[in-house]
Amino acid sequence: MSEEKAKKAAPKKAAAKSGKMVRVTQIRSAAGRYDYQEATLKGLGLNKINRSRELEDTPSVRGMINAVQHLVKVEDVA
Repeated sequence: MSEEKAKKAAPKKAAAKSGKMVRVTQIRSAAGRYDYQEATLKGLGLNKINRSRELEDTPSVRGMINAVQHLVKVEDVA
């Protein structure tokens, strides 16, 4: 019985899809910045100036953007 319960564990919750998207564009270099800021840019999918990514507007993405707000430009995607 315990094996069946282990197999039927609750599935991981997916992020709630709000349907909103944001375009994040890197406008400044990560050179000479703190390591966590460079890692945050990589986490957002950015690694060179003028690269853009369209990301889902979630609290975790907003937190990452907030950490590097001086290095990126954010636009709402219609």
